[in-house]
Amino acid sequence: MIKRFDDTGYTWEDVDTLVYKQDGSPFKDVTRQVLFNGAFDIPCQFRYFEVKPGGYSTLEHHEHTHMVMIFRGEGQCLLGEIVTDVKAGDFIEVPSHTIHQFRANKGDYLGFLCLVNLDRDKVKIPDAEQIEAMKENPVVKEFLESC
Repeated sequence: MIKRFDDTGYTWEDVDTLVYKQDGSPFKDVTRQVLFNGAFDIPCQFRYFEVKPGGYSTLEHHEHTHMVMIFRGEGQCLLGEIVTDVKAGDFIEVPSHTIHQFRANKGDYLGFLCLVNLDRDKVKIPDAEQIEAMKENPVVKEFLESC
């Protein structure tokens, strides 16, 4: 099966563009497209997320690992204790239990492909105590307070 890509709208043929999440978690201006939802002997989901300029994904962590490749634009990624600029082509491994967030704060869209196991745990939002501990790192504190 081939799903043709439309580079004018960053969408794929016969793939719905969905709201990023519907679980009440905090995010801003993010959409989701499910490109592959498991088949045969590949129990994974391959998705494309797009964050509009100024938007951000949920600050979260979970037990499952996932792989992310920046596909469009540039922005920033918080990955545990690290805040780094990211751009198209960058590959990020998000390890288990690592708090992370993606932001399109560089005046551009931030689109990324994400690979996860179909059988995965639910996302967890860090509590106030975890966030305060993260803010002991001045770089992370600046990132968290800039949103």
